[in-house]
Amino acid sequence: MRINIIATGGTIEKVYSERSGKVENIDGKISRYLSLLRLPDSDVHVLPLMNKDSLEMTSSDRLLIFATVRALSQENAPVIVTHGTDTMVQTGLYLHAQLPDIAIPVILTGAMIPLGFDGSDGLQNLTESLFAARVLQPGIYVVMHGQAFPIYAVRKDHELGGFVWTDEHVM
Repeated sequence: MRINIIATGGTIEKVYSERSGKVENIDGKISRYLSLLRLPDSDVHVLPLMNKDSLEMTSSDRLLIFATVRALSQENAPVIVTHGTDTMVQTGLYLHAQLPDIAIPVILTGAMIPLGFDGSDGLQNLTESLFAARVLQPGIYVVMHGQAFPIYAVRKDHELGGFVWTDEHVM
């Protein structure tokens, strides 16, 4: 089964920079971590689109993500978008508004702690997203921490450090 992954950055892709002493988006890590997984009947393609903290995303960035999802949807294969968690729902709602009749599952996922760091949830969320891409109906979703949320029924809870159900965005 073909699955397309659009990498946009966020915490899942951050690395420690010795120069700045900060955790930053410098280079992509998704392909390296996919190579650790056993995916015998999957044809996973990674498209590195950008590598930004989601708080730095602009409307132009969201337009680029939308155009890329729309183009890839022509392949009739699920799409996973790795994304920073702070504005993941905003991007998902934008995609939902622009693609109301999407015929594939589009999954946004990320991490609270970068891939490769102790306690990272990144590989778990990436793996869950690959599974969710196979079983979810068409639509836009956030998949994190063992849950799949329709985009219109989710929000980030900063105190809990995760995503929760909400009725704020009911369409």
